[in-house]
Amino acid sequence: MMSLSIVIPAKNESASIERIVTAAKEAWPEAEIIVVDDGSKDTTAELSRSAGARLVQHPESLGNGAAIKSGARIAQGDIIAFMDGDGQHDAKELQPLLEQLENGYDMAIGARDTGSHANVGRLFANGLYNAVASVLSGRKIPDLTSGFRVVRADKFKQFLYLLPNGFSYPTTITMAFLRNGYPITFEPITASRRVGKSHIRPLRDGTRFLAIIFKIATLYSPLKIFLPIAVAFFFAGAGWYAYTFATLGRFTNMSLLLFSASVIIFLIGLISEQITALTYSKS
Repeated sequence: MMSLSIVIPAKNESASIERIVTAAKEAWPEAEIIVVDDGSKDTTAELSRSAGARLVQHPESLGNGAAIKSGARIAQGDIIAFMDGDGQHDAKELQPLLEQLENGYDMAIGARDTGSHANVGRLFANGLYNAVASVLSGRKIPDLTSGFRVVRADKFKQFLYLLPNGFSYPTTITMAFLRNGYPITFEPITASRRVGKSHIRPLRDGTRFLAIIFKIATLYSPLKIFLPIAVAFFFAGAGWYAYTFATLGRFTNMSLLLFSASVIIFLIGLISEQITALTYSKS
C-alpha cells in the first residue's frame, strides 16, 4: 500500500478549516494531513493544529502556489492529494481519483461541473483556459484549474521549480505533466460553494488571467502559437505585395515590414520552443 499525504493550503479559513481537517482524518485515518497557513490573520493555524493537522506556517502571505510547494516539500507520502481549505472539496471524493492512480495514471484531477463555479465570469475564464489547453495538447481538458487532485509525489516534486507562487499552479503542473508524457486523467466532481470570501478579485486579477492564457501556450508548445501568427503576417505581406504590384507596379515598404515581422515572429517561436525543451530537460 502506498502512503498518502493530503495538503491543504489555507489563508484566513477559520470558518471552515477545522471541519475540513476533521473530515479528512475521518475519511483517511492513515493519511498525513498537512495544512499550510499562508500568513493568515485569523485563527486558521490554531484550529488546524487542534484538529490534528501537521501545520506549516508562512510568516506572511506568499500565495496559493507557494503554500502548495511548502506542503509538497515536507509531505512524506508516496501520493500527495491537494484540496482547498475553503470548504469546496470533500475528502471522501479522493477515492475515485486514487483508484485512477492504481490504474497507472500519474495524476488524477477532479473536474468540476458547471454548477460548481462561483460565478459566470469564473466559468467563462475556466472554459477559455480549457479550450486553449485542449487545442495545444491535442486532448480534451475538462478542468485545467481544479485544485482537487492526487499525484505521485516523486513526479510532482520534479516540477516544484516550475510552479508559480500564485493561483495558477494547477495550470502549470497539468501542462508540465502533459509536456513530459506523464498520463493524467479527469474524474467528475461537484464542488461546494466556498465558505467565506474569495481571495480572487476579478478586476485585479483580470490581467493575470490573460497572462495565464499565454503561459499555457509557452508551457506546452510555444511554436503552436507563434507559427500561425507568423504565417498570417506572411500571407498579409504577400497579399499586399500582389495588390501594390498590380496597381503600382512596385514592392512597397509595407510588404517588407510584413515579411520581416513574419520571419521575426517565427524565429521568436522557434527560440521559445528550444527554451521550453531545455526547461523540461531539467526534470
